[in-house]
Amino acid sequence: MMAEIISGKQIAEKVCEEVQEEVDKLKLHGVTPGLAVVLVGDDAASSVYVAMKERAAKSLSIHSRQLTLPKETTSAEVEGVISGLNADPEIHGILVQLPLPEQIDENVILSCIDPAKDVDGFHPLNVGRLSVGEPNVVAPCTPAGVIELLMRSGFDPAGKHVVVVGRSNIVGRPLATLLTSRGRGGNATVTIAHSRSEELSLITKRADILISAVGRANLIDQSMVKPGAVVIDVGVNRVIDHSIPKGYRLVGDVAFQEVSEVASAITPVPGGVGPMTIAMLLKNTAQLASSSLGFRA
Repeated sequence: MMAEIISGKQIAEKVCEEVQEEVDKLKLHGVTPGLAVVLVGDDAASSVYVAMKERAAKSLSIHSRQLTLPKETTSAEVEGVISGLNADPEIHGILVQLPLPEQIDENVILSCIDPAKDVDGFHPLNVGRLSVGEPNVVAPCTPAGVIELLMRSGFDPAGKHVVVVGRSNIVGRPLATLLTSRGRGGNATVTIAHSRSEELSLITKRADILISAVGRANLIDQSMVKPGAVVIDVGVNRVIDHSIPKGYRLVGDVAFQEVSEVASAITPVPGGVGPMTIAMLLKNTAQLASSSLGFRA
């Protein structure tokens, strides 16, 4: 029996409907949520992601501003742009698209964002607030999207053994924090595995819920998945395929077809976690706009 497909696209549409309601309420108070995205350089994938975010924001009547800077931009120049956005009352959420060119220190730049406008939850202050369980903290978009996928699909991680493969500050670490929290989508027993983990398959095969966020095509095969496990694939990887016009196709970290034969549910790539990341970005923007008024709309 093949696994149930968890459609991130369908769930993201529902989240966006809820965000639209919140945006409409905010406008009754004279506030239009504003999102600014800073893109440095001409990375093709980043440009595509930023364009998708801008279209999604505009579809919900969220004020969207994209600032594209040359690849040669200095760290000081990026800090200056962020300083201006911090002071702009029309902007409630600021996102710096990662990765940044090598001459720019990512940690320095993320620390320059006003924590009250940190829409992706990467400022050190917000990371700390999330880790100690403060309420109403904006969580990083992709981890928050994974939690929503699980909860809205009926796979509450509470009491389950969740294995997260990947320990990045963007996905793996904050996702583990959310999964172990006392709130909604938490109360799980979490194991973090990574590229240095010995006998990775023995770890992953113990998971009730297996989440891969490594960025390595087809890393997780059927032999690494416990029968009946729920599998969430965060990875997005380009694989050369000359049989199609664009010359490549997108695949996840999970060998989708073969794992679908043993898992109870699985997310596709594309169409799984990706749409949820954008939906949660818009949700976070509306939340920050509400916070600027001192309430949740």
